[in-house]
Amino acid sequence: MGQKRFPEATTLMITANGSGSNGHRNRLWKICLQEFADETGLKLTVSHFPPGTSKWNKIEHRMFCYITKNWRGRPLTSYAMIVNLIANTMTAKGLTVQSGLDVALYEKDIKVTDKELSKVRLIPDKFHGEWNYVIKPRQS
Repeated sequence: MGQKRFPEATTLMITANGSGSNGHRNRLWKICLQEFADETGLKLTVSHFPPGTSKWNKIEHRMFCYITKNWRGRPLTSYAMIVNLIANTMTAKGLTVQSGLDVALYEKDIKVTDKELSKVRLIPDKFHGEWNYVIKPRQS
């Protein structure tokens, strides 16, 4: 989405929860980030919120109250209705949401070996390198 708006970008900053599917310990998350970096050629700067502090995520807190207000009192009877209600949300200052339904089936219990993980071009930051790091594309 951002490529049209920022065609000269070389780096993407990602903030993520400290646990769960995009947690700092998740090996598959790092493998997928490496694949994304390789596909886009972008250097990914990743900062995880410390565990238990996802409430610090400003976007979540700026949008969730508007999303909730937008669908208040409406029964959520289908995925299409939910996606449309989210997509038609706007804050008082004009911040909007893009949403879509992902119907893909995903493999479960994918194991990432130490060898696979060692191929990730991950550079830990000096400050809490387990939570803050850069992943560089392999083709550059």
